[in-house]
Amino acid sequence: MFRALRHAAVCLVFGATTAFAAQAEKTPLGHTASDLTRHIATFFPGRMAGSPAEMLLSDFVRQQFITWGYQSDIRTFNGRYAYTARSGNKNWHNFTGSTVIAAHEGQQPQQIIIMAHLDTYASMSDSDTDNNLGGLTLQGVDDNAAGVAVMLELAKRLKDMPTRYGIRFIATSAEEEGRLGAENVLKRMSDKERKNTLLVINLDNLIVGDRLYFNSGKSTPAAVRKLTRDKALAIARKKGIEAFTNPGLNPTYPKGTGCCNDGEVFDKAGIPVLYVEATNWSLGKKDGYQQRSKSKAFPEGTSWHNAQLDNQQYLDKWLPGRIEKRSKEVMHIMLPLVQELANAGK
Repeated sequence: MFRALRHAAVCLVFGATTAFAAQAEKTPLGHTASDLTRHIATFFPGRMAGSPAEMLLSDFVRQQFITWGYQSDIRTFNGRYAYTARSGNKNWHNFTGSTVIAAHEGQQPQQIIIMAHLDTYASMSDSDTDNNLGGLTLQGVDDNAAGVAVMLELAKRLKDMPTRYGIRFIATSAEEEGRLGAENVLKRMSDKERKNTLLVINLDNLIVGDRLYFNSGKSTPAAVRKLTRDKALAIARKKGIEAFTNPGLNPTYPKGTGCCNDGEVFDKAGIPVLYVEATNWSLGKKDGYQQRSKSKAFPEGTSWHNAQLDNQQYLDKWLPGRIEKRSKEVMHIMLPLVQELANAGK
């Protein structure tokens, strides 16, 4: 029975891959990303690190890349996280994560990495389970189906474009377990490859937040910030899209900088980072930001990890049209930005 179910699931994945690949090249910007966001959320809920749903989504993402002419593979790694019972006892959960990588070759050895995490939150305590955080029903529209979908549309749009620098697309695993997938990617990079990585663009939480933000890594040089974060904001202004950068109200996170997801792994290694996210830094919680103003729909000001909130039905009710709007806005900024960065100095 398990074989039959897996076969049916794989057929579903590959059939959808063909359908998305067949979309007209003149599809409006953001349309592919919003469709893929809904597809990932619908068919791959509960994609916790090492879960069957994550493995199937990894296959789907890899097949998308291959269909568009990329060389792509899946790299696995072993990890674990602690689950805290009501009694306070901790048990270790082992898993095998799956990271998908695809490469767009450039004329020079330097590269730009565009990254988004595949996984959804895994409940890490009885308290999490009691509060509907994580689990098998979590669709993760915002966290992080939309980020993966935007990355995929960028790959599709850039596939036939000659570039000076290479572009590597990476769909990471186990971001929710402490960025273990990103750490594994960095660990596998040679010193030369690290040196040749000009920028890491991290796409995460693009839908629910009040505002669209572009933030640099703390260690990103001022000159690179100007070419990346500031350029993204300039493109947004030119296109009439509201976009912001961290106002720096919390001294832990200086003005214009970001944190708290896979990008931070590379930032701490001294590699320039551009964080792309929708949140609200100006609200200034202890960690420096939260997603949005508190409301009847979002009483805690967040949807993070909540299976009852981060799903299509709920978001379409309380934020109608937001999935399509943000997908369009992010694509209208990121595509010209990446095109310019990948050909800088030509």
